[in-house]
Amino acid sequence: MSHASSSWQAAVDELRRRPRTWLVTGAAGFIGSHLVARLLELDQRVVGLDDFSTGKRANVDEALASVGRERAARFRLDEADIRDPAACARATAGVEIVLHEAALGSVPRSIADPIRTHDVNVTGFLRVLAAARDAGVRRVVYASSSSVYGDHPALPKVEEAIGRQLSPYAVSKLADERYASAFARCYRMEVVGLRYFNVFGPRQDPSGPYAAVIPQWFAALLGGREVEIFGDGETSRDFCFVDNVVQANLLAATTDRPEALDQVFNVAYGDRTTLNGLFDLVRDRVASLRPAAASSRPVYRDFRPGDVRHSLADVGKARQVLGYAPTHDVRQGLDAAAGWYAKLAGLPRADVTPSAPSVADRAPQRKSPALDHSP
Repeated sequence: MSHASSSWQAAVDELRRRPRTWLVTGAAGFIGSHLVARLLELDQRVVGLDDFSTGKRANVDEALASVGRERAARFRLDEADIRDPAACARATAGVEIVLHEAALGSVPRSIADPIRTHDVNVTGFLRVLAAARDAGVRRVVYASSSSVYGDHPALPKVEEAIGRQLSPYAVSKLADERYASAFARCYRMEVVGLRYFNVFGPRQDPSGPYAAVIPQWFAALLGGREVEIFGDGETSRDFCFVDNVVQANLLAATTDRPEALDQVFNVAYGDRTTLNGLFDLVRDRVASLRPAAASSRPVYRDFRPGDVRHSLADVGKARQVLGYAPTHDVRQGLDAAAGWYAKLAGLPRADVTPSAPSVADRAPQRKSPALDHSP
């Protein structure tokens, strides 16, 4: 067993031996609801905080249904805004660890409404930090974003090298990192930041103008609609399945290594996929349920402002310090997510793995040598 995989198993075993009380902000969101479910599966006590401005009650219901009635009884949901100091004080009372996921996501949305993005992402996070400080919370693990790397040209992205941010959303996430570090130094709080790279998986909402690309494309192809690609399709991303993100959060929350504190870590798989390649992968999985999708071709639109051209993470720091060992690459993640989107579209849940590998499935993965090693 590798060091990384043994670290993950040790964290799971330790949580089962000593349950804790956790606060998950944004508990009704895509990532937050997965964290709630995993914590309850491990017999933890969980408080969820969400104002349902973007989160969905169905996400909470699905998370609770997946763990059974006895474990679900260990969950309490507070419907409130993270910008409300009284709500944050109530939610953090008696909590040992905060997993902060609440945010207003989307680069295009931040360009359309920078004031609200700052208010929720920065002021809201500051309220959570202050409440955690006052309540004596032991550790805060918070979601940052790969968008903070901005226009820095180097690939893969390493935590110490960032460029100029290209959107208000990216600025808000960098501000969160700075506030967390200031609280660590001023109040001796334990904080750990996680820079997510294009997370995807079940419960990621395909609807609305700011939906992420993978759920949008599943919904479009399952519904017989065209798929839009902004740019030439050679833009690339390090797509990260949600199970990898859950693992990183729990490792960051439980590590006893002092060098992990007041740090940020890339959370990704460590491989990049072009949008053209991603389209082929999604189309092939949909075609196993809706054969007509096999002939679908994307429609290309102009590049969007604020979009980064290429993104690829070096996850070596997370491997070495946290013991992070991502379990799903993009293909495995799409296989795991496709059935959920089929069910959402009203199609029978079935095996959606392509019957024959596509060109994209057969193509070698482009991986940086720096990401291949295990500590």
